[in-house]
Amino acid sequence: METEHTTQPATYEFVFQAFSTIPEMQHLLFLFFLLLYLTILFGNVTIIWVVCTDHTLHIPMYFFLGNLSFLEICYTTVVVPQMLASTLDIHRTIPLANCGTQMFFFVALGSTDCFLLAVMAYDRYVAICHPLRYTLIMTWQGCMRLVVGSLLLGLVLSLELTVPIFTLPFCGHQPQINHFLCDVPPVLRLACADTHLHQTVLFSVGVMVLTIPFLLICTSYVYIVAAILRIRSTSGRHQAFSTCSSHLTIVTLQYGCCSLVYLRPKSSSSEDEDRQIALIYAFVTPLLNPLIYSLRNKDVKQALKKALRRTAEPQASFPN
Repeated sequence: METEHTTQPATYEFVFQAFSTIPEMQHLLFLFFLLLYLTILFGNVTIIWVVCTDHTLHIPMYFFLGNLSFLEICYTTVVVPQMLASTLDIHRTIPLANCGTQMFFFVALGSTDCFLLAVMAYDRYVAICHPLRYTLIMTWQGCMRLVVGSLLLGLVLSLELTVPIFTLPFCGHQPQINHFLCDVPPVLRLACADTHLHQTVLFSVGVMVLTIPFLLICTSYVYIVAAILRIRSTSGRHQAFSTCSSHLTIVTLQYGCCSLVYLRPKSSSSEDEDRQIALIYAFVTPLLNPLIYSLRNKDVKQALKKALRRTAEPQASFPN
């Protein structure tokens, strides 16, 4: 009996539900998700490359943008490789320990993403409402602390949420997750124990990660809009609004979709809806991040053109 108890956790697995059982559809979905993933990698790596190589972008705003792109790469990489394998039915099972690891990093990176978006809103608030004091407030040391603080807070909250979940007993030897990743709501549904306390912790973490940063973002933009409306120049107002519109678009997608999954009452949510919404914040937001910032930001577009010209120019030969 003791031997069985000690060996069971090592063989305990979850099984992801297949997107489709039709082989042709599985191959199409695999190619589609792989293309999305490669596009996300290419777009965000391009943003990081441009921000690092162009000295005109070496300011806090683009420092935060580069860190956001790096987070998006890590965020999707936690999910997509396992998802691609399960899409083709190659490896639809995941051990308990791997599931817990995936959940921990997914929640930690997603939380850090939300905190960083709030930091970016604060950066825009200081730049527009206190332009003369901007360099004094947004120092490089301060920017680094904001990024590291966001990451540490995300890791701590994820640890507090993930560890209690994986101390629960689960029903069956290979319970099936109606999802493509080990997210918190679908895993909690498989527990064979009272999960009211865990649901409360999930809601509390959701409030800390989504509601509080979103309120800070809204407060920042109230002051930002008031400051922009006081600008007499039409071109100045347009430039200020265009700088903020990219960030607001990402905020709306990220916070809107995550709130529908993590802040809805359990009784009003369904597994299929959560799965569909998760596709948006796992794929669409990381995909749109580089597109929105590169297409709607004049500085990034100019820096990208310069970088491409430098790459295309033939290297000058060394003098004899």
